Amino acid sequence: MGLFLSRKLANILISFYWKKVKIAGVQIEEMVSLASRTGRHLQRYDKGCRQVVGCIPYRYRKNSTSDGEAAEGELEVLLISSQKGNAMMFPKGGWETDESMEEAALRETIEEAGVKGEVQKSLGHWRYKSKSQGTYHDGFMFPLLVNEQLESWPEKNFRRRNWVSASEAKDICPHGWMKEALEVLVSRETCMKVEATGA
Repeated sequence: MGLFLSRKLANILISFYWKKVKIAGVQIEEMVSLASRTGRHLQRYDKGCRQVVGCIPYRYRKNSTSDGEAAEGELEVLLISSQKGNAMMFPKGGWETDESMEEAALRETIEEAGVKGEVQKSLGHWRYKSKSQGTYHDGFMFPLLVNEQLESWPEKNFRRRNWVSASEAKDICPHGWMKEALEVLVSRETCMKVEATGA
């Protein structure tokens, strides 16, 4: 009996990971599920439009300088395959009633792409028509500066992930609203680089 309970408990704990969060300046650890949420009983709607949030995971490729030092290189973004096909897109999913918009965006990104990082200021809001359901959705996108790439994540067996340049992502991603969000991110990052260098 004890061995059975230990195995059962171990299996439950395998489906969780520890996440460090800051609340009111105090760092705490909270346990987060490694299983994707399912169902739509907590899904948010506004005037019949499903509320969808997502992230554009990004990083800067490290380049070597002539003296061997690492330097910040080209902006790369992470695309994932759709669950039921080969289309490549950014992670996104339903915003649920028990979470903030940013929490939902991070959760969807961990579930679908297996990366964690810092969710930054919103890239904007788009209304788009779902090809599979024929209904309108409100999409909210955030940039996510990636600081960790997980080896195991909830949808690992259903999705491929691929780091590409921003220009490649524009060519590959079939969703116009996601391409527009990417353009906002590229423009924002370009402006920040210019300000930082004083050029």
